[in-house]
Amino acid sequence: MPDALLDDLNPQQRQAVTAGDGQVLVLAGPGSGKTRVLTRRLAYLIERQGVPAYDIIAVTFTNKAAREMEHRVVTLVSQNLEGIWLGTFHAMCARLLRRESAYLPFSASFVIFDDSDQQTLIKRAMRELNIDEKIHRPAGVHAAISAAKNDLQLPKDVPRRTYRDEVVARVYEKYQSFLTLNNAVDFDDLLLYTATLLQENPLVAEKYARRFRHVLVDEFQDTNLAQYVMLKQLAAFHHNIFVVGDEDQSIYRWRGADYRNVLRFEKDYPACETILLEQNYRSTQNILDGARQVIDRNRNRTPKHLFSERGSGNKIVQYVAVDDIAESAFVVDTITQYLKSGKASANDFAVMYRTNAQSRIIEEALMHAGIPYRLIGAQRFYGRREVKDVISFLRLVANPADEVSLLRMINVPPRGIGDKTVLTLQTTAMQAGVSVGQVVLELGQNGEGSPYWQGVGRSAALLADFGTLLGEWYALKDKISLTALVDRILQDTGYEEYINDQTEEGNDRWENVLELRRLASDFEERGLTEFLQNLALVSDQDTIPLAESDDPERPRGAVTLLTLHAAKGLEYNQVFIMGLDEGLLPHSRSRDDPEEMAEERRLFYVGMTRARNQLYLLRAERRRTFNTYDYGEPSRFLSDIGSDLISNQGRHSASRREAYESSFTWGSTGLSGTAKRHTDTTPKETRYRPGMRVRSSSWGDGLVLESKIDSDGEETVDVHFESVGFKRVLASLANLEII
Repeated sequence: MPDALLDDLNPQQRQAVTAGDGQVLVLAGPGSGKTRVLTRRLAYLIERQGVPAYDIIAVTFTNKAAREMEHRVVTLVSQNLEGIWLGTFHAMCARLLRRESAYLPFSASFVIFDDSDQQTLIKRAMRELNIDEKIHRPAGVHAAISAAKNDLQLPKDVPRRTYRDEVVARVYEKYQSFLTLNNAVDFDDLLLYTATLLQENPLVAEKYARRFRHVLVDEFQDTNLAQYVMLKQLAAFHHNIFVVGDEDQSIYRWRGADYRNVLRFEKDYPACETILLEQNYRSTQNILDGARQVIDRNRNRTPKHLFSERGSGNKIVQYVAVDDIAESAFVVDTITQYLKSGKASANDFAVMYRTNAQSRIIEEALMHAGIPYRLIGAQRFYGRREVKDVISFLRLVANPADEVSLLRMINVPPRGIGDKTVLTLQTTAMQAGVSVGQVVLELGQNGEGSPYWQGVGRSAALLADFGTLLGEWYALKDKISLTALVDRILQDTGYEEYINDQTEEGNDRWENVLELRRLASDFEERGLTEFLQNLALVSDQDTIPLAESDDPERPRGAVTLLTLHAAKGLEYNQVFIMGLDEGLLPHSRSRDDPEEMAEERRLFYVGMTRARNQLYLLRAERRRTFNTYDYGEPSRFLSDIGSDLISNQGRHSASRREAYESSFTWGSTGLSGTAKRHTDTTPKETRYRPGMRVRSSSWGDGLVLESKIDSDGEETVDVHFESVGFKRVLASLANLEII
């Protein structure tokens, strides 16, 4: 008789599901059926071992995972799951704290403050402590407090080695007092209070440890110290703890996750049974072998030998583009060929990158090709707050009568202009029959001599200060370059300090601003008006085809664009990983930190193992930085992959190494130091540019890879044709049509 619980499991999966009591560590490689094992284990305990659901706690990291687990288990067991604790860490903690509120500084009716509420309290605490927000950014202080809580540090425990440490400790203490007054907790408090309660109150700890005969944990490699302590306490009586994870897929160190909890588990439970899940059901063997060669370079991990029964499959494609535009053009061209062939739909493809700022070029390329796409974990580039902010500043300079942009930016960064002042300003402008911008400019120019000074009330001086800045920018817009204008606005407003709190998210935001500045450099000669017009057209959401369009000429679904961090747990038939340059992947911030570099390697490994059938690894020999090109080195990760697994396409950067230095230093804004910066030396007479689509009467459609003028004045064009592959042709003879 078929066994629905066990028959479709491989030997290692079955060993994990049917493991006896005690401590079990399941190290599950990517695509090895981790979720299946965890749900079958839960069902096995209930259905075969007779463990009441009431006696089980199973914790996950997402509500989606919890719902999926519950749904799968329900279909496998004959009894209901009444009494089981199944959900996220935070949900489980909130449940426990409400039950045990008598031991805590808040009542059972406590509320959980969201990010916005938390930021409000942090700022209030800093104001009361007279701490300058320009020197100590509230978001940065909040991030430090969050990290302290995840390490089980109360305000008194925070090290005070530097003045910043002192600031964090003081704000932390004040912030917690505000939370208590509001009968509130934040997300980190849920973990902190639960872990400390179980540590410091033996009666409470024993109560829950006795109840939960079995503790099951998903994504164990993503736990932090607070979560690890909590789990140990819950398993302290029956000693039955079953954890599933993979230290090779730990990529959230910046959020407090500590892959070393896997090592702690083995140390704390020396008798634990360790089971390796090494059979991969997702990828072909070539992809797995390449990923293994990358991750094997990391230390402090358990070696795994992933294997697949899907065969070797295609080799990993490594494509070296002339520049970042050609890099995106190759992606779009490849996807287009697949779609035309009918062998794939748009949702078979994923394009991955290290930072959100990298999405801009590929977004535009997909838009122009009419290929629908969706962004995971981020807004579209032109919809991101910081990008819209800078664009609004520029729109306001171009047109001070633009009330929408003015009202968006009048208090960004905060300059004390509130809603009441804005309403008074609008009323004053309406009564005078002029635009709001005109009033602000007049105040900036004439100050107390302005006819509007009295009308706008007590905030007239603040409005005048902003009007002065706006007037200065307006006077400069036709006298200095577009990038110089952007720089002046960013400097005058202190926008970098405002947007970048030195967290991962803050750095990403600033990189988005720098990417917009780089785009502005392409319009130096055409000016502000044309730049804004181009942005309006490119960012128009109406240009993006709908994924569910009824147009039979459009492919179903949409190409997925996402960061490598957002790729965890997902899979696609074809995966493109862009930006495999030193400084991008691995990121420049990891250069001097071995732990950060190890995490960058894990991040790349996660991206590689998302691919089912085909993996593309892309880099560019040069990337545009304002009006110059920066030449970079290939990512060190590429050299880890054996040549027998690689199919090389495009240019080969190794042949160009003599053109630039190999010694690099990285600052906050990119490449600097001893690496040579090259200006764009491409002759202006070239007709064809990298990334252009062209048509030949002999070979059909193709993609321009590079074009240059030789010593005889002839233009030579490198083209990848869909029908015949790479060709080098003379422009004067080939008669290539630009399409």
